[in-house]
Amino acid sequence: MNVVDGPVPKHRQLREILLAMIEGELVPDAPVPSERELVARFKVSRATVREAVGRLVAEGRLYRVRGKGTFVAAASIESQMHLSSFTEDMRRRGHKPSTVVLGADETAAPPPARAALGLDVTDRAYRIERLRSADGAPMAHEVSWLPAAPLPGLLERDLTSSVYSILAHDYGRVLDSAAQTVWAEGADPLRARLLRVPPAAPLLVFRKTSYAAGRPMEHVTSWYRADRYQVHMTLERTPHQGSGPGHHL
Repeated sequence: MNVVDGPVPKHRQLREILLAMIEGELVPDAPVPSERELVARFKVSRATVREAVGRLVAEGRLYRVRGKGTFVAAASIESQMHLSSFTEDMRRRGHKPSTVVLGADETAAPPPARAALGLDVTDRAYRIERLRSADGAPMAHEVSWLPAAPLPGLLERDLTSSVYSILAHDYGRVLDSAAQTVWAEGADPLRARLLRVPPAAPLLVFRKTSYAAGRPMEHVTSWYRADRYQVHMTLERTPHQGSGPGHHL
């Protein structure tokens, strides 16, 4: 394909050409031709190249790394807002999940986790830190806190599998409800390294407290790559609801 004069703007033609390359020739994280190469190959201006590439970056099909170039972004994984483990979520969407345990110990929980789990100052808790991946690519960094007393021997289990399944099968604790808060933040140096993203790259942060029969059993914070993960929500308007941000999910 070539960029030609005509009614369709050249930057739109070039965007379609690059999109075809992304979908048919290039794999995720592969570099795309440089600005200079695209100018020479398609005989267009730098402004045309910048517009076409910029649009694909804004659409999440490409990403830039300062000083290194522009690369193909992996397809985003869309998540419904429901209570399930990472392992279950990825398998349901046709992806192969994997987990690396970065740390697991029994200790005193920090005040926010202690409050969320309803623990006293003297109560012990498990801290489990894991790196979660889908199809071999890092997806999320996760730090979980769980009460130690009702879950003896938890750290001896295979924590690369679903903790939700371990709680249900080994302890009879089925997580049936949760409260969750979501926000965005830039990747700090630790998470940039773990998730293989540039420093300050956008992350989606989920903080969730899950319950089994009304008792809090897990308090977890997960940092997801925003370029690979998106959330789908169904919103309902209730009678006499105002126009503010308080939607019902």
